[in-house]
Amino acid sequence: MEKEKIVLAYSGGLDTSIAIRWLQEERGGEVVALAVDVGQGDDLESVKNKALQIGAAKSYLIDARIEFIDDFIIPALKANALYEGKYPLVSALSRPLIAKWQVEVADTEKANFVAHGCTGKGNDQVRFEVSIGALNPDLKIIAPLREWSMSREKSMEYAKKHNIPVPTSKEKPYSIDENLWGRAIECGGLEDPWNEPPSDIYELTADVDNTPNKPSYLEIDFVQGIPVGLDGNEVNLLDLIERVGKIAGENGYGRLDMIENRLVGIKSREVYEAPAALSLILAHQSLEDLTLERDLLHYKSLIEQKYAELIYYGLWFSPLKNALDAFVNETQKSVTGSVRLKFYKGTCRVVGRKSNESLYDYSLATYEEADKFSHDSAKGFIDLWGLPVRVWARRQRKTGE
Repeated sequence: MEKEKIVLAYSGGLDTSIAIRWLQEERGGEVVALAVDVGQGDDLESVKNKALQIGAAKSYLIDARIEFIDDFIIPALKANALYEGKYPLVSALSRPLIAKWQVEVADTEKANFVAHGCTGKGNDQVRFEVSIGALNPDLKIIAPLREWSMSREKSMEYAKKHNIPVPTSKEKPYSIDENLWGRAIECGGLEDPWNEPPSDIYELTADVDNTPNKPSYLEIDFVQGIPVGLDGNEVNLLDLIERVGKIAGENGYGRLDMIENRLVGIKSREVYEAPAALSLILAHQSLEDLTLERDLLHYKSLIEQKYAELIYYGLWFSPLKNALDAFVNETQKSVTGSVRLKFYKGTCRVVGRKSNESLYDYSLATYEEADKFSHDSAKGFIDLWGLPVRVWARRQRKTGE
């Protein structure tokens, strides 16, 4: 009987490393490991080789950084996608991309199974499985962590017993997920929402006490909602994201510590570092304030909330997401210009914005002699605007209600 061939989304971490051995022992499967480079900064060549050392029959390494930026980060940036108004969807954005590559490798390898290292109460299991189902509903999915029911401590013991090298210890039991858009940190003492996050968990952002004593400024240029330059110089998107993140991080900006409502119905304490993502979203929002008409801007903010939820809920490949992309892209036609950010002691503020598409009219906004606003029109406007309220009020007074 031919062995099951299983394409495993492999990160080199604790869960996916022991999953290789578990899939072999419990399923008798032939494991094909797939590592996808989304900017996590690891030595992925060694991750690829480690999968083979543990026992994978094959090990793929895909450099998907540019694809991640163009097809996932930029659409999310155009939509100012922040789940619950805070989280820039660091992990959620990478999952549909990794799932896409799993489906492609499964097709290449003629595999009928794919597997992931997600827990049974996390969001990522939904994101992987819904994305895989949208791209190839005939693939069967294996989720080892849902089946073996091992605690994190037992997982570490399993790794030690089988001589599987993992970057996790009882002293630093954190689960880390990193990509170009930021870094997510879970587990350990962070699971108690009263505990202050220890400083040693942060890598992208400096503690405020160790930041420069003078502010840093950065001018970001956008064309139709896409960042294209820094301080007047054209920069490719990969370098731009890295440079914005470096400046923001050096100034201590980009940390999030939040209580998050997971899709599966539980609240969880989540800590993130996303200096580039939060800086670019802030700049993009400010440019939209300048260039989008009021009703469009207000309505887009409603769309943004739904857009972020769809990504968080694993519905990247869905009809509604596709339709919202069309709306968002239409709004970006005038979002061209520059925004100046000021970073200082853990903060980031917009201190300047300009655009040839600007709807800001100085002669209408000023209170000085250059004022061209028609003050005489204001009374009539107010009378008509407030007419329904006055009609209602008269009725209320007449009936004594």
